[in-house]
Amino acid sequence: MLRSETLFGKRETNTPNPPLSTTGNTPATPPKSPFGANSVNNSTTPTASSPMNPAPQVTSASSSTNEVGSKLIVGPNIKLKGVEITDCDTLVVEGRVEATMDSRVIQIAEIGAFKGSAEIDIAEIRGEFDGDLTVREKLVIYSTGKVSGKIRYGKLVIEEGGQLSGDVQVGTESAPKTLSVAKAV
Repeated sequence: MLRSETLFGKRETNTPNPPLSTTGNTPATPPKSPFGANSVNNSTTPTASSPMNPAPQVTSASSSTNEVGSKLIVGPNIKLKGVEITDCDTLVVEGRVEATMDSRVIQIAEIGAFKGSAEIDIAEIRGEFDGDLTVREKLVIYSTGKVSGKIRYGKLVIEEGGQLSGDVQVGTESAPKTLSVAKAV
């Protein structure tokens, strides 16, 4: 039997763990789990870190953003068309999206594509963006990224090989400085 504490990383504090084995005076041993060795642990028995039972690690999905809040992931082979995306802190695009959105962060994977208009705080582009893009803080175009259309940004980082084309302007105010770019590599 799997316990909710192992599935969601939470423990119920008002109920103690019942013994897993009630035969004789031998200590209870946890059952084998399809999720790895000793995935069900007794709260009083510490486990040592080993190659078969590594210590838990906390990792972030993004190296440059601190993700908090609501997150929408459009997976590979998914097409999301004709929508308005609101109240989404982070949009991860691994498929194809045709939409209008106002969000905090957009991350477009190498295999992902976004077409439409977006007002974003931080944009990380590894795939393709085509349309109107306003990035209030920082636009990062990686080596595999292609951004085209009407682009406004606060700060810009383009990795070698990244492409930027269209009507590109520095700043998101009403009178931005114009930067004429046909293609930046």
